[in-house]
Amino acid sequence: MSLTDREAAERVARVDALLDSVESLPDPGFTVEVLQALLDLYGEALARIVAIGGETLGPALAEDELVAYLLVLHGLHPLDVSARVERAVSRVRPRLGGSAVEAVTVADGVARVRLQRGRGGCGAATDPSALLEEAIRNAAPEVDRVEIEEVGPPPVLIPIDTLRRPGTRAS
Repeated sequence: MSLTDREAAERVARVDALLDSVESLPDPGFTVEVLQALLDLYGEALARIVAIGGETLGPALAEDELVAYLLVLHGLHPLDVSARVERAVSRVRPRLGGSAVEAVTVADGVARVRLQRGRGGCGAATDPSALLEEAIRNAAPEVDRVEIEEVGPPPVLIPIDTLRRPGTRAS
């Protein structure tokens, strides 16, 4: 079975929703225990794969979005949380529709991003804040909160000469 990235993301969302619903069962204990044992087994297998592959395999595996998600889930991702957040922001930059990310910090479970809003126009149909938050949460699910400080676009400066009517002189 081979899923596209979109199908894999949809499957991850579905699994997350199912896991959330397990907690609402009358007696979730047995189900949670089975799921945890399965998760531990898959995590151990993944850890062995990464160990066998040496220093080059982990980073190569982390390039795939689904595999990177599993590496994070099992504490095996080769990049720390700050590097993963920076990478996620870099990957989403081209889709920000003229907005620019000015600063990114991660501390105490909070990812902070300063977003300089663009003027709109082409490519501005999607909300840059929502794109950033989704990318950060996917890359670093252990982050408790994503804070995006938005600042407006820089002012437009119009040279005074362009406001004069043709044929008039400056005094």
